[in-house]
Amino acid sequence: MKLWAISDLHLGHPANRRAVLEVEPHPDDWLAIAGDVGETEAHLEAALDAFAPKFARLLWVPGNHELWTSPGGLSGEAKYDRLVALCRERGVLTPEDPYARWPSSTDEAPIVVAPLFLLYDYTFAPDEVPPDRAVAWAAESGIVCVDETRLDPAPHPSRAAWCAARCDATQARLAALPAHARTVLINHFPLRREHAQLRMIPRFTVWCGTRATHDWHVRFRALAVVSGHLHIRATRHLDGVRFDEVSLGYPSQWDRALGVGHYLRPILTS
Repeated sequence: MKLWAISDLHLGHPANRRAVLEVEPHPDDWLAIAGDVGETEAHLEAALDAFAPKFARLLWVPGNHELWTSPGGLSGEAKYDRLVALCRERGVLTPEDPYARWPSSTDEAPIVVAPLFLLYDYTFAPDEVPPDRAVAWAAESGIVCVDETRLDPAPHPSRAAWCAARCDATQARLAALPAHARTVLINHFPLRREHAQLRMIPRFTVWCGTRATHDWHVRFRALAVVSGHLHIRATRHLDGVRFDEVSLGYPSQWDRALGVGHYLRPILTS
């Protein structure tokens, strides 16, 4: 039995949509989908309906693209709640559900698989750039994330405020886990600033996470941390914890001859 992970499927691209349908069955395994499936409800439904018959359990966390407002569509928390409902209709675990225990773990050494939704708060800017100046600082290099116009934080006054609320609620849940439980933390955005390195667009990092989570891998006894968002697949190790960036990406960023299945990353094996 394995826990696999992938993110950034971007099903708005026809090549990605077709390729998702070709993933081979893994009937005994779990799959974590770490955000940016696409921009619409239909994109999320297509991914879940493609994967659900092929895996024993699915877990989903939102990326920024899922939360974009489409013309005439839902915004902010209302859109997130709708996506959670679509997942629950299919038995897919979300950040709003009780965390799942990895079946092969024991009472003496439980492993908890925790899907998270934490957003970002512009604190991944350099130390000398305050968060309220971060967007302007990024714009100086010609970089402004589409989130600034399409990711509505309503009813929160800002994306940073929504991030703070999510972090507060999530760390309370994680802190309530048994003190001897190990975790697998799954979030769309990296938990640590130094993992958000984008050589071609370095100032885009302001839309990549929050410093509030920099020590969560230690505080919450992580075995592994899964993220996406960067479209730069990588594995790093820090403090005895493995950090996996598991993006598929846009069609030009993966080899279609290999198929999507090649890019599923094994996170746990029992």
